[in-house]
Amino acid sequence: MSENEEDLQRKQNDSTKKKKKKEKQSAKKKKKNGEEEEEEKCKEEEEEEVKEEEKNSEGVLLRGIFKVGKKSHDVLLTRTRLTWIPIIPENPTGETSVPQPGVLLLQDVYAVKVKRRRAAGQQSGGAVLGVALFCCKRRGRRLEGDTLHLHNASTEHTHIWYNTLKELITGPSTRPRYLKVFINPCSHKKDAVHIYREHVAPLFKMADVRTDITVTEKKGHALSVMKECKLDGYDGVVCVGGDGSVAELCHALVFRAQLDAGSPEKPVTAVLPLGIIPAGSTDVVSCSVHGVRDPVTAALHIVLGHLQQVDMCSFSSLGQLVHFGFSAMFGFGGQCLARAEKKRWMSSTRRREYALVKTLARLRPEDCQLSFLPAKKSNRDKDSGSVDAEVEESWMTNQGLYLSISIMSIPCLSPHTPRGLAPNTSLANGSAALIAVGNTSRSEFIKHLKRYGSSSGQFSFSFVETHDVSAVRIRPRSLVGWSEEESEEEGESKTSPIIQSEASAFTLNIDGELVEIANEVLIRVHPRLITLYGEEVDEAESTVSCSCI
Repeated sequence: MSENEEDLQRKQNDSTKKKKKKEKQSAKKKKKNGEEEEEEKCKEEEEEEVKEEEKNSEGVLLRGIFKVGKKSHDVLLTRTRLTWIPIIPENPTGETSVPQPGVLLLQDVYAVKVKRRRAAGQQSGGAVLGVALFCCKRRGRRLEGDTLHLHNASTEHTHIWYNTLKELITGPSTRPRYLKVFINPCSHKKDAVHIYREHVAPLFKMADVRTDITVTEKKGHALSVMKECKLDGYDGVVCVGGDGSVAELCHALVFRAQLDAGSPEKPVTAVLPLGIIPAGSTDVVSCSVHGVRDPVTAALHIVLGHLQQVDMCSFSSLGQLVHFGFSAMFGFGGQCLARAEKKRWMSSTRRREYALVKTLARLRPEDCQLSFLPAKKSNRDKDSGSVDAEVEESWMTNQGLYLSISIMSIPCLSPHTPRGLAPNTSLANGSAALIAVGNTSRSEFIKHLKRYGSSSGQFSFSFVETHDVSAVRIRPRSLVGWSEEESEEEGESKTSPIIQSEASAFTLNIDGELVEIANEVLIRVHPRLITLYGEEVDEAESTVSCSCI
């Protein structure tokens, strides 16, 4: 081989070596870059995982191990809930099971206490066992008390959790700390004091709610106390009694707000909320905001601070305020109550059935002029008392004979009428239901009444008219009696009106209280005039049935 060929071969070999060297360096560089990219990708994934963990654990205030029941749990506390997850040891077979966590919303917790082991007769101290959370659980419309026990023997650990939980559940401003309580000892079966002591007072004590109690001695006692007492220190007012006691206190709260605001003509929203512990015979207002006649449910709504704004009506005559209330009945409803009040010595059930049967036997219509102002959506968020000039021409007027006229700003639920006397209205829709029952035979009127206890159909009769109204005016012209003539063809009594003397006064059934009015009555709806402890419900729990019809 010549020298030239050797040089050429040497150059080619060098070039090949350089090329391979460059390829190796390039491969190393790529590998390094790949490793760096992979490392960066791993770092990004780790950061995402950390962010996700932070997101999931956002707001976690405390985390610890407690025994719930007989098993250890990982317990997490945030500002809104408590979550506990069972700690499951690893399975030798490698099988895994997903534990079901338990969740308790702090809005349902009304008290937290430190659990201790104490000897018989020991009043204080004792070994720490953990924390007990007292909460409510729902069973249909009822609220029932329940307890979650978190066991941990560490004193320091337990007190950290206790203090944090205590701070969280006392935070909501709607939960009362000091209440003015009125108890009517004469309501229904005269067991209002017993109901309060047995069912309500223990819950108030557990929730650290202080009370100032007044046992009323006569009708109007609560109203006189509310006019005079200082309300600044109270967070709410509680009534233990029937519909009459509730009506008196609702009127007192709004009337007191008027006095404090220096507004004798225009209604003023009540400052304090009212809690209602049912202890009457029907408890219409309580059923309308609780769905059941249950003192425990009512007390839990109060301690948990469940507030519901409610519309009210003002009743005035000749420009003078007569009363505040939720409902009024003219005609049949007023006549029934007037007869029942004369038989107070009877039991509530017998008295109610006696009055109903007697009034049906002497059924008579009222001759009156009925005017009403249809509700308008634009006026529902306003006080209807301020829009007289705008809607004066919208009044609608009818003249005739009516067996019953009812005006209701709430559904008026009760065990006897689960869907309410006015199922088409609600607690705070800014209007009232007007139900006018025209003149008809006794048998047709009874059919109308009986359908209130069923699901529907009470307004499907031709002699019944309903309207959504913001104001109603009733002007009685004369009382009309009835003469009965037997009809052989129909086999039932017919009725014919007999004009009597001009009526000087007439009676209204306002929230179960008899109110006499000398002249016409003007009823106006005032949106969200009062706040009650409770919530909106569609239907009441039916536990009794009327056997008189």
